[in-house]
Amino acid sequence: MPTTGQWQLRAAFAARLSEMYGREVPAYTTLVDVSREVNEDVLRARGADAERLGSIGRVTAERHGAIRVGTPRELRQVARVFGALGMHPVGFYDLREAAASAVPVVSTAFRPVDGEELARNPFRVFTSLLTPADPRFFDADLRARLETFLAARELFPPELLTLADRAAADRGLPAEDAERFLQLAVHAFELSAEPVDRAWYRTLEKVSAVAADIGGVRSTHINHLTPRVLDIDELYRRMTDRGIEMIDTIQGPPAWQGPDVLLRQTSFRALAEPRAMRTEGGSVVGGALRVRFGEVEARGIALTRAGRARYDELLGRVDEQAARHPEAARGDLARAVWERHLPGSEEELAAQGLAYFTYRVADDRPLDGRTPPTGIAELVRQGWVRAEPVVYEDFLPRSAAGIFQSNLGAEGTRDNSREGAAYDADWLSGAVGREVLDPFALYEQQQNRSLARAARTLGLTDLIR
Repeated sequence: MPTTGQWQLRAAFAARLSEMYGREVPAYTTLVDVSREVNEDVLRARGADAERLGSIGRVTAERHGAIRVGTPRELRQVARVFGALGMHPVGFYDLREAAASAVPVVSTAFRPVDGEELARNPFRVFTSLLTPADPRFFDADLRARLETFLAARELFPPELLTLADRAAADRGLPAEDAERFLQLAVHAFELSAEPVDRAWYRTLEKVSAVAADIGGVRSTHINHLTPRVLDIDELYRRMTDRGIEMIDTIQGPPAWQGPDVLLRQTSFRALAEPRAMRTEGGSVVGGALRVRFGEVEARGIALTRAGRARYDELLGRVDEQAARHPEAARGDLARAVWERHLPGSEEELAAQGLAYFTYRVADDRPLDGRTPPTGIAELVRQGWVRAEPVVYEDFLPRSAAGIFQSNLGAEGTRDNSREGAAYDADWLSGAVGREVLDPFALYEQQQNRSLARAARTLGLTDLIR
């Protein structure tokens, strides 16, 4: 019996999840359609340059999802499901500190890490874990009630987890088992029709809408799905023209004339979805919850640690400018700061060590017995080697928190007089039961491997950066 490999499982899961979410949230289908239209127009206008950060096939298929779970046990089970798809936890994001309002979660992203796997299908799932031990959000009584509620639920059936473990161990599943795995996995992230305990949900909602979405129901669900677009500003305009209410801003770097870096994101506003509610008296009545939305992203070049420090510094400068000039448009302020303080070309980003690139020897440049230079910048300048930007595959905590905040009905409550509970990457690795990988290390390995290959091809022992 033929085996369905992990990347094929991943691609099929992403496609089926997208179909399911489109049925549940029809505006998401509009978002996908508009994204495709924009991508086709950009490709026609810019040609091969439009594919500098990924082929149009990859960009069109690309999605990231977002889910939320309540306990380390649930997080470990999620890791098993995504492990079946060849996806690993990468990055630690503390949204408690990134958000002005109450977002009591820490997060990681499950994604492929190998370059070939990313090229085949770069599906990612931003996965947030509730932090009931943080006394700024939950007092002792509410924490105990919340943890009791979470411990009593089951998000993933044992059959799904068993198949997931087999797929991870065997790097795939026989066709019949693959089909069963996909059915169970997609169903696990569907919106449940089970009535929501209205009083309990509202208790948590006073703390945070995110906490209520995680701990106020007996299931999990896809919170949003995100296609990738090549011109997010144009998409924002077209969605607005179609009468779909977008959040106020595009999160992340501003639109400017220089290279696209990191990640820009926006979304349409969370929609009021009909949900059955169980009242204090036990009867079931109609209601609505506003927690799910459709996000879209534009991906740029991955920045090094130094580049990321520069990015964070520029955000601080923009905040200062916005405080001094509240009447000015934040996007205009940010663009001016970027143009003053960030290199305006890929070559300068590389020369200053601010961004990651892979390097390959030019196929049309014969050696002709000449000795190439040993410096990377000179090799690129003289045409011996071509530098290709590494796509940023990860997330920005401030942008993620901004998206969450923009779709909340209320800011919730946070007692800043209390000291927050300590959560970090090491703690999260223990909670998930496997190492949370460092994205910077992954990008650096990718860059270094390409440099080593180029050096071997050119007969050089070392390349000078």
